[in-house]
Amino acid sequence: MINSFQNLEVYTESYDLAMDVFQITRNFPKEEIYSLTSQLVRASRSVPANISEGWSKRNYENTFKQHLIHALGSNGEVETWLKFSFDCGYINNETFQRLTDQNAIVGRKITKLHQNWKNYEK
Repeated sequence: MINSFQNLEVYTESYDLAMDVFQITRNFPKEEIYSLTSQLVRASRSVPANISEGWSKRNYENTFKQHLIHALGSNGEVETWLKFSFDCGYINNETFQRLTDQNAIVGRKITKLHQNWKNYEK
């Protein structure tokens, strides 16, 4: 039973991904702090933030779905910033694959929630 956005698997997985991203960016070069590091961390945090905000407004279907669309947009942005991080040599292939796979799973779950959100109601 879903009593809170925190009970949503997609929320917890996106939150965990954002925390993983935060941890790996701590090793990025200092000259990236206001560019790549900041962009990647903000985009990854935006995903669970939009899910939680949307869930609290789920009585307004269009508003809720719009937040999920924003979460999907941020999810796509994370993918791009991870690619930059890999291509710049800041993360290795194993980390890149793990994070992009995790990000893709989150994206699919956001899409499923967008399509079937009424099934998640209590």
